[in-house]
Amino acid sequence: MPQIDKVNLELSVVLGSTSMPIHQLLRMGRGAVIELGASEGDAVTVLANDHPIARGSVFVNGDRIGVEITSMIERDAKGRTERTPADQAA
Repeated sequence: MPQIDKVNLELSVVLGSTSMPIHQLLRMGRGAVIELGASEGDAVTVLANDHPIARGSVFVNGDRIGVEITSMIERDAKGRTERTPADQAA
């Protein structure tokens, strides 16, 4: 499978979000902590190249943190994310 070795894919997990004034962001230095509006057990979104592909939950196993995929995010024929009933309620 040498062709697969040449595919670049960036995976990200969105753990939470927050809002802050830009002046506060500009004053932050290396090692600063940003408090997110999330807690353990909240759903996370998995992104592939900045596109949402799945929802999941975070778990801790010893000294490792993992993400369990709980559902895939469907896309229509044009590649747009289809909204699920859970998304529409949010």
